[in-house]
Amino acid sequence: MRVLGIDPGYAIVGYGVLDYNSSKFKVLDFGAVKTKAGESFPCRLQHIFESLIKVIDLWQPEVMAIEKVFHTTNAKTVMDVSQARGVIILAAQVKGLDIVEYTPLQVKQSVVGYGRADKKQVQEMTRIILKLNEVPKPDDTADALALAICHAHSSSASQLIQRASRMSL
Repeated sequence: MRVLGIDPGYAIVGYGVLDYNSSKFKVLDFGAVKTKAGESFPCRLQHIFESLIKVIDLWQPEVMAIEKVFHTTNAKTVMDVSQARGVIILAAQVKGLDIVEYTPLQVKQSVVGYGRADKKQVQEMTRIILKLNEVPKPDDTADALALAICHAHSSSASQLIQRASRMSL
């Protein structure tokens, strides 16, 4: 299974592409789409869309795992991230990817085994799981890889449950 993990934003969108087979990960690519603060917001959204289309075309993932927007006290930030997230989801939809969403709690639980893990713990476990020499930078990139790991673990668990239920029939 090839997974595209996305940490949504409008200034920086982290992405990570992983292959997951037989409980083994292979890192194919990771990075960040960065937009310029001085650009108009529609231009920033267009840049995000076009950049992610290129990543999808290059790596041909089957599924995109994206973080759900969480509540914050700054309504403008939530609205802007939500708009960027919509553009990201549209790019995946246009390219025919399955789209799954995970909360930060689900990602922490899947990667670290503890839902209240801090950001540094998640990043370090991501580095260890993927056998990387260092934690990917910027943080958004490490978060995107953690989302891809979360989906691989979740998908693997649901496949085991499906197999077990078929065997008991």
